[in-house]
Amino acid sequence: MPETLELALSLEDRKESFINSTAGRKPRIIICAGTGCMANGSMKIYHRIKLELEKRDLSVAVALQKEEADYSLAESGCQGFCQMGPLVTLQPQGVMYVKVKEEDVPEIVEKTLIQGILIERLLYRRPDNDEPVSEVKKIPFYERQQRLMLGLCGNIDVKSLDEYIANGGYFMARKAVLELSSEQICNELLASGLRGRGGGGFPTGRKWDLARGFENDVKYVICNGDEGDPGAFMDRCVMEGNPHAVLEGMTIAAQAIGAAFGYIYVRMEYPLAVKRLREAIIQAREAGLLGKNIYGTSKAFDISVKEGAGAFVCGEETALIASIEGKRGMPTLKPPFPAESGLFGKPTVINNVETLATVPLILRMGASEYKKLGTDTASGTKTFALTGHVANTGLIEVPFGTTLREIVADIGGGVMNDDGTLCGVDFKAVQIGGPSGGCLTLEHLDLPLDYANLQKVGAMVGSGGLVVMNKNTCMVQIARFFMQFTQNESCGKCVVCREGTKQMLALLDDIIEGRATPETLTLLKELAHVVQVGSLCGLGKTAPNPVLSTMKYFWDEYQAHVIDKRCPAGVCEALLSYRIIPEKCKSCSLCARKCPVGAISGSKGVAYKIDPEKCIKCGACISSCRFSAIVKG
Repeated sequence: MPETLELALSLEDRKESFINSTAGRKPRIIICAGTGCMANGSMKIYHRIKLELEKRDLSVAVALQKEEADYSLAESGCQGFCQMGPLVTLQPQGVMYVKVKEEDVPEIVEKTLIQGILIERLLYRRPDNDEPVSEVKKIPFYERQQRLMLGLCGNIDVKSLDEYIANGGYFMARKAVLELSSEQICNELLASGLRGRGGGGFPTGRKWDLARGFENDVKYVICNGDEGDPGAFMDRCVMEGNPHAVLEGMTIAAQAIGAAFGYIYVRMEYPLAVKRLREAIIQAREAGLLGKNIYGTSKAFDISVKEGAGAFVCGEETALIASIEGKRGMPTLKPPFPAESGLFGKPTVINNVETLATVPLILRMGASEYKKLGTDTASGTKTFALTGHVANTGLIEVPFGTTLREIVADIGGGVMNDDGTLCGVDFKAVQIGGPSGGCLTLEHLDLPLDYANLQKVGAMVGSGGLVVMNKNTCMVQIARFFMQFTQNESCGKCVVCREGTKQMLALLDDIIEGRATPETLTLLKELAHVVQVGSLCGLGKTAPNPVLSTMKYFWDEYQAHVIDKRCPAGVCEALLSYRIIPEKCKSCSLCARKCPVGAISGSKGVAYKIDPEKCIKCGACISSCRFSAIVKG
């Protein structure tokens, strides 16, 4: 018992030690070291800042050092505002510099760090009035969010276990191990209303309670980090920026169901996430937080990282289990559900990264406080990857019930035209939920986003992708993009999905390339419903969603493609016609000489013409015309 008490108290010791260290105090320089910022050279900025400070005989402490120093330098995870990276944040001022380059570092050190002078050209500027904003909390992108689960991402050093502990980390895992029964943990999660954030939205506490109820000497906890939706990077940012939160959530889940081992399944395209998770696991083992005798007790729980080959279907839990077991990642029939017979036939709980990282926060806040966030049917907050034709793109977190208008107009800063100018919220559509989701339109601007409301309009929360599209977007092309993705990613196990998605893609090609008839639209809709009903797993069942939702809300656009042989957005090449503007044509004949099929004719002094029957729409005429006399549309 004394051994248990001594180790339990060590969290307080580590917290106090960090707070008293230079790294735990200000002034502090935080460099975003998420994948996006690193790709743009943020680590060069990190090392250059260290060098420039040392040149001036100023000492620098990093997270793994505890000595006294003039400044503390930290590598954070993704701060969310990816579009503006690399990001440099200065504390205690709360100043954020955006789009920083290595050559900006000497000026940052000399002017801002030493003299306290802000560099205005490095500050974020509002897209509507070009006004500079210095404080992070006053940037509209951050001001309108409620960063609960992402609160530590971007604010703590990813390499520091002690900083995570100093912010309350692992205290709830310790409480789960030493004080709470498995039933108490499950009941707290049930009371919180937490639902799976990976797309299915199944109540987390109920899933854990089901696995708890099955008697077996061996049980498993799996974290699903196989984030495969196009444009989605929520889980990646958490794994890279706050890996210990994932480990703590898994530890609590293990205590709830009686598991002694867990796996984190991460796609191999996330090498930085894999690296940081493995480093965090080593740190936790050395601290007695993972492995044998955790928190000085007789209990054991350890975690291993399993890299997946990047198959989208492995996001489905039974396909993921098959992959961990060394088999081909293909879904299996349910029941039995993994809670009864999962990994190696043992009771298994599978949750995604965001769900597990939220669990310690719920125990810390209390279920009743957490449930105050969100709506009656969806408590808490949700992360979204906001991308597309919007001024501010990046990773956001808002309470359920937030409207599309708030996300696009306030956080996103408004919709952008193709030329980079703002057009407010005058957008065409938002694709929510990735390939499994559906479209929202202007009529849904004030719809509170949660599971129930989105289901009513033929969409879903999904993993949290939000792609904003302006009026120059062809919705048939969008439907085809997602259909091609799901068709490529179909595992091929069931005929309905394998062949149905292939035929749906072929029908969409017919529409885009001008071969379709009205019967094509009827067949496409019928086939979509067949694939929905007859597919084995979630990938196939939701694959037709983008097609059905675009057909529902943009039926006129489909008809224009099929009946009028016209693309209203002017995107589908096969449906565009090339013509020469007589007033601009100089009768130079260059376009006629460049045309490979002799579709252009004319004579000196008379404007040339294009024969639409012969034209193959190769674009040679447009690129050759020096007077911009040839247009397509």
